[in-house]
Amino acid sequence: MRILIIGAGGFIGSHLCEKILALRRDWHVTAVDISFVKIEHLLQDKQLRTIQINILTDMDSVDELIKECDVIFPLAAVANPAIYVQNPLKVFELDFEANLRVVKSVVTHGKRLIFPSTSEVYGMCKDNEFDEEYSPCVTGPICKQRWIYSCCKQMLDRVIHAYGSRDGLRYTLFRPFNWVGPRLDDISNAEQGSSRVVTQFLSNILHGRDINLVNGGHQTRCFTYISDGIGALMKILESDHVDRQIINIGNPHNECSIATLAQKILDLAKKKYGRGNMVKIKIANSNDYYGKSYQDVSKRVPSIENAKRLLDWEPEVGLDELLIKTMDFYFSR
Repeated sequence: MRILIIGAGGFIGSHLCEKILALRRDWHVTAVDISFVKIEHLLQDKQLRTIQINILTDMDSVDELIKECDVIFPLAAVANPAIYVQNPLKVFELDFEANLRVVKSVVTHGKRLIFPSTSEVYGMCKDNEFDEEYSPCVTGPICKQRWIYSCCKQMLDRVIHAYGSRDGLRYTLFRPFNWVGPRLDDISNAEQGSSRVVTQFLSNILHGRDINLVNGGHQTRCFTYISDGIGALMKILESDHVDRQIINIGNPHNECSIATLAQKILDLAKKKYGRGNMVKIKIANSNDYYGKSYQDVSKRVPSIENAKRLLDWEPEVGLDELLIKTMDFYFSR
């Protein structure tokens, strides 16, 4: 099998490359990205080919790679709330326009598509658990630019579904719910809002800055360890009965408020790693932290019945273990 991973140098892409190559099967990975720092340890593997391409400017080269591969993972995207607010057009250009060209190429060449949707497509849905088939996708007003990422992903979901119905596109849409683990973000960057929530808190501790809880941190998320997420992706890759399916991949047992998460991380940092003794937890207003076009979601819990039924998959890593594994990686470096 010939597998093309676009965005292979990112968080999910790097772990996916690592897992596929570790199996030592007759599978060959073509990794596309603008940087391969996160997969430097894999570059000597003979089953891996790396090609440095910016998909925003060189779609012709991507199209040629799609033509010669069997399965396409288009993982390149902006996935950071601060950027949704600060540079929404950057999100639109990469997450929608560039990925739409990839999807059209996959359709033209009759390949299989495994596409990353997002838990964000559910927006401010009020359901207790978000269901792939029945939960509504609810976003805020146009002035809240935070929703451009959700809208880009949701529109691509709809386009991909339409290509499946009209042209027989073989696709699986997977929706990650707050995947966390090594190589998520670079915590050496001291800028506030430059990382996602877990790595932002770790960065604050590393730099001796107070942790800010946006609007009090009452909102909850369900955190999923990267090995659980990649395990689900491998089951999708190996399955022949998940065509034209949407699958939430998350850990509903790891639901935690951001305030509780901050306290857990700070307590662990002090006790296990001897860090953060001078760091305090403070309340921040979202308008001051992200800007006036930010809007938050109070709760985001996945139904994983599809994953259980279609993949025979359930997450295994609990929240405390997830945090220790992630902090071991960052604080031991």
